[in-house]
Amino acid sequence: MSDELMAAHKNKGLKSAYAVAFTCMVAFMGIGLVDPILKTIAVKLNATPAQTTLLFTSYMLVTGIIMLFTGFIATRIGAKKTISVGLIIIVIFSALAGRSQTITQLIALRAGWGLGNALFLSTALSAIIAVMSDESEKAIILYEASMGVGMAIGPLVGGVLGSLSWRFPFYGVAILMTIAAIAITLMLEPIAKAKKKARFFDGARALKNHKLRSVGIIALLYNFGFFTILAYAPFLLVGLTAMQVGLVFFGWGALLAMASVFVAPFLERVTNTLVALLVGLGLFLICLIVIGINADQPVLVAAGVIVAGFFQGLVNTLLTTVAMENDAIERSVASSAYSFIRFTGGAIAPFVAGKIAEHWSAHWTFYFAALMILICFIFVIKNRRYFETLEEADKELTTANKKMVR
Repeated sequence: MSDELMAAHKNKGLKSAYAVAFTCMVAFMGIGLVDPILKTIAVKLNATPAQTTLLFTSYMLVTGIIMLFTGFIATRIGAKKTISVGLIIIVIFSALAGRSQTITQLIALRAGWGLGNALFLSTALSAIIAVMSDESEKAIILYEASMGVGMAIGPLVGGVLGSLSWRFPFYGVAILMTIAAIAITLMLEPIAKAKKKARFFDGARALKNHKLRSVGIIALLYNFGFFTILAYAPFLLVGLTAMQVGLVFFGWGALLAMASVFVAPFLERVTNTLVALLVGLGLFLICLIVIGINADQPVLVAAGVIVAGFFQGLVNTLLTTVAMENDAIERSVASSAYSFIRFTGGAIAPFVAGKIAEHWSAHWTFYFAALMILICFIFVIKNRRYFETLEEADKELTTANKKMVR
């Protein structure tokens, strides 16, 4: 292939990758979009905080379970069709969510939204990696960047639209996802179907792989902290308007995106994956304890949430990179299985957070999340061999070969 053809092929791949990344950004906006309006929804629909956090649980639980089977679907109808179907489902259910009359209806419609989210997000990561061939690390950073930007913009949009009506943010997602679907149709190049079609239970079978399962469990434990902040911290921001809550989580998401794109790769280069991950988890643990101690101080909670976003950005990128570096499993299947485990953690955490606050106090909600991060920290150390950088692995292999020669 000539240099010109190679350059043209690379440019097409980048355009496709950016189209998918933009759509990922909008999809992740949908996760944080409800943060500024959680208190309003609870008042308008006569729901308790614990009931309102089920908006996250139903969404994340369906997303996680369906992700186990997205590899089966994507390898049959193709990545582009799978992404498009997911987007259409999101458009339909987000628009219907804006018309909900009860909290039960809204929880159920968020579950339907999660179905579309599963088809889209699981396939999107493998699609970005596929179109950016030989640059998997850059592809993962692009994916994590889109997540961070989406997480940042989502609460801001939710705050602006939510200050007018709690229904408007849901309609806003439907409109943005329609635009994203058009972008995918026009810009995403057809991606070759996998040579080997995934079987229906391949996602579940992939969890037999010790590395994938271990990294997935670490992600599940970490997501207890991640989604406790996302789903329950808004209830502690007493006295703040929807717009002000949106600004708090905009700051959180902005730091998350910055750490994902710039700081995580740098820290990994100057130290290694294991050290960078332990630093991120350790400092995130401290943030959760600080929020727990000051749960009745809205200003300090807001500050803790924003700072925590930086350390969460570090952990997100490092965990995803390690999970996807697994030559033993088809990438789309690995993505599905890993996403299933971590989204399950995201589903359980909001419900547990609400119940702990109901029975004890909000202080204990964050202490429990900190405990989960501590267990996660220990689990990383126990499985530290999976968090070596590729350079370290090569060095060990070279040393072993030299010994064999001797």
